[in-house]
Amino acid sequence: MMEKMFCIRLKELRNEKELTQTDVAKVMNVNHSTVCYWERGKSSPDIYELIRLADFFGVTTDYLLGRTDFY
Repeated sequence: MMEKMFCIRLKELRNEKELTQTDVAKVMNVNHSTVCYWERGKSSPDIYELIRLADFFGVTTDYLLGRTDFY
């Protein structure tokens, strides 16, 4: 369940900021395909990438993982 929520929340946050997957990939210093895989649930970021994503989007890791609905 957390993997599915992560995929949904990552895509929602990216779209809210009007960013492409390539934009996020550049910020995260990963390939575009990595972000695509994260959003499709084919892979997951490691703990350090998860923290960087949360910091970038201004949310908590718990929010990204679907453990809370509060940013």
